[in-house]
Amino acid sequence: MLRGFGQARLSNRPPFKATPLQVQVSIIVPVFNEAPLICAFLEHLRRRAPGAEIIVVDGASTDGTYELAAGLCDQLIPSSQHSRAIQMNTGACAAKGDIFWFLHVDADVPTACLDEIDRIMRDPTISGGYFRIRLPSPVVYRLTDTFAHYAGLLFRMRCGDHGIFCRRTAFIAAGGFPNVPLMEDVEFFRRLRRCGRVVHSSKRIGASPRRYEAVGPLRLTLAYGFIATLYLLGVPTSALFQIYQNTCCVLRRADARPG
Repeated sequence: MLRGFGQARLSNRPPFKATPLQVQVSIIVPVFNEAPLICAFLEHLRRRAPGAEIIVVDGASTDGTYELAAGLCDQLIPSSQHSRAIQMNTGACAAKGDIFWFLHVDADVPTACLDEIDRIMRDPTISGGYFRIRLPSPVVYRLTDTFAHYAGLLFRMRCGDHGIFCRRTAFIAAGGFPNVPLMEDVEFFRRLRRCGRVVHSSKRIGASPRRYEAVGPLRLTLAYGFIATLYLLGVPTSALFQIYQNTCCVLRRADARPG
């Protein structure tokens, strides 16, 4: 069993067959009530990442997300638990690729993204990587993006909206995503760094401003910074989750986790 989530076991099945010149990539997308976005996202992903295995893990959506995703991905997996960590671990256990790439459903992946992952992962000392984020044009978003990037470099932290990718072997060695209510992506990233170098691409993933627009750019930026600081100080994730719910979940309390 992988440490940290105590569910399925990663198998040694034959790897997924991608194009001859690329590493074999499985894209894992956890979703919950994303009916307005799921079809356009999966079509976009198929265009930008042809040859990759696309796995959608649905956390018991009630708005038809599961039905809409059917036929637009290689594997559609239901999960009875609305937990991003469990969903991503479940997708990894079903994946056939050598490289796992974890994406949010509102990501706009760059062109030639698989070539970029291939270029980075050709170095055997590298266990994984991620992309920089591109937020929309208003200055407040650009400042947030720039601050978050350099603060992340300083404190060795990255969140899931950066499109973290890693080797299958590194994922196993890191123990998968810990089953915690918040910061599971940050904790996994820090574990991944113990398995080898983790580098960032100069290419950027477009990130949706939807939560900034729902909560307010300044409020959300300050809340994220406060939560990250408490995390670094060792505050339990259960307490951080309560803070997140109280400060960042104004319009989507049914989906009380970062989106």
